Amino acid sequence: MLHRRNTDIVFKYLVSIVSGFSILALGGILLFVFVQGAGPFIFSTDPDIRLVLENIREIQVNGTWYEDTTLIRVPPSTPGLELRFPGPEGDRFLEAAVCAGEKDPEKMLRFTAYSGGELSAPEAAVYTLSYPGLPGLGPKIHFILPEKPYSLPRFLAGIQWHPTYEKVYGIFPMILGTVLASLGAVLLGVPPALLCGLFLGEFMPDKPAALARAGIEVLAGIPSVVYGFFGLMVIVPVVKQVFGVPSGNGLLSAIIMLSVMILPTIITITETSLRAVPRSSWEASLALGASRMQTLWFVALPQARSGVIAGVMLGISRAVGETMAVILVAGNSAQLIHSPLDSVRTLTATIALEMGYAQGRHRELLFSIGVVLFMLILLLNSGVLYLRRHKEL
Repeated sequence: MLHRRNTDIVFKYLVSIVSGFSILALGGILLFVFVQGAGPFIFSTDPDIRLVLENIREIQVNGTWYEDTTLIRVPPSTPGLELRFPGPEGDRFLEAAVCAGEKDPEKMLRFTAYSGGELSAPEAAVYTLSYPGLPGLGPKIHFILPEKPYSLPRFLAGIQWHPTYEKVYGIFPMILGTVLASLGAVLLGVPPALLCGLFLGEFMPDKPAALARAGIEVLAGIPSVVYGFFGLMVIVPVVKQVFGVPSGNGLLSAIIMLSVMILPTIITITETSLRAVPRSSWEASLALGASRMQTLWFVALPQARSGVIAGVMLGISRAVGETMAVILVAGNSAQLIHSPLDSVRTLTATIALEMGYAQGRHRELLFSIGVVLFMLILLLNSGVLYLRRHKEL
């Protein structure tokens, strides 16, 4: 008895420790994502003016010589920039005035003189001074200016997404594409999934039902990239041929693909929830003269409502959070759509496609998209729960 009691105590503390670490880990992940996502709307980028050097071994910046360096930081409070570095025909120089009080990065630097070379603005808040030479070996100086906090309304309601050149970050087309693709998949996939779950749980014979159940569970575990490949090779060509469009990659293909992907989850949970309904409820309904179908719709299904709604919520979450399959079939154009056949990009696709090369403000705003995605899933699931409670009242 004492040994059993000690075992229970050890197990209790072990479960508490593991649960505590799990909660702290999940909380830490959420906190990290939210902090990273909120940063671009609160803080400016690096406050210094950064000089990135290419193929320049030594340079003088405001009287200080630097050798064998590629990054030089200049405080924005500096009244001006004076650069000198050796060239093949003598020293090259550049002079620029720094407007510290100017919030617009485009007006922060005013170049007054520079020797030779070509001054360009390859992207917003960046200037490049380049000199002729062999490809990739010519001297270059990049002036990277600080950017002020980005506007949250402009981020959520903007319709232009040009993160590299113009540095415009508007995600409304991606929000709209995510919502339309997910709701379309739910409207197209939930009714047949529920009917399949009802038929599998109550009308199909036991042996065929067990075989079908095993197949559905296998479908639920197939990687999303496999579904995406199926959609790319089957659904996209069918949409292209049926509707006579130049490309079948668009919102309609994404809806069909997502509706297929959420079927196994909803079918499995619906069938499991129906099987959990007490047999006494079935027997009581049948004893009162109700048919098997009436018992299913008016007795068993209401009692299994919680499980069915949970399955629908999981289906919505998978549709909203799906990435690889959507990338392969949706077309991935960040634009407002006017037709189900138009190319569309979702929030998850934007993160997956651009995280590999994003830097600075661009990378931070991809974390912000993750926060928006989390809030979107939370709102959709909250809406489903609200409708459930409202119907119960």
